[in-house]
Amino acid sequence: MSSKPSMHTPLVTLDLRSARPTQIALGMAEVDDKRKEWKALGRKKRQDMIESHLFPGVLGPDKAIYIVDHHHLGLAMLLDGITSAHAMIQRDFSMLEGSVFWRTMEYYRWAHPYDRDGHRVAFSEIPESLRDMQDDPYRALSAYVRMGGGYSKDALPYSEFLWADFYRPQFKLKKSRPGKDDIKHAIKLAQQPAASYLPGWSGSHHA
Repeated sequence: MSSKPSMHTPLVTLDLRSARPTQIALGMAEVDDKRKEWKALGRKKRQDMIESHLFPGVLGPDKAIYIVDHHHLGLAMLLDGITSAHAMIQRDFSMLEGSVFWRTMEYYRWAHPYDRDGHRVAFSEIPESLRDMQDDPYRALSAYVRMGGGYSKDALPYSEFLWADFYRPQFKLKKSRPGKDDIKHAIKLAQQPAASYLPGWSGSHHA
């Protein structure tokens, strides 16, 4: 999701408790999945993952670190009591304030001010903590469809949110975690010509 780093990308310690999100929603089902994967690891593998994983970040007002990817992993770690990680600082925008900062972030595709229903909202509604992010079940659904081969992974930032918006009017999810039938139905819809405008589409115009 992040753009190419600048010439100098300093590594810093990231306190996940104060890490600032750059989007409003995520799929809590995906967060739960990551927590299960995390618990299945031994202590050494957990530590190795913490040491090797880098959160891409941007320095914002008051030198706060705004993470621009891996929100699901960050929240999963935080919910499991892990508060320290490593961040790779891509740009220093700490000299910017308020809407100028957020407009600049959006220009670089490092911000996604859309709520759990896919509605555009004010930048001020982006939460200040990972713990305060909203659950968007359709974001989780779009990820499961991709993992199920419904479409290909695309480098376009926030591509899975576009797929989530495609699914919202198609059918209603009854639970936060999409069921097997939901995913199966969504994969079929992903192959239809109506979805051909979406990133990673791998269907047929003759479907």
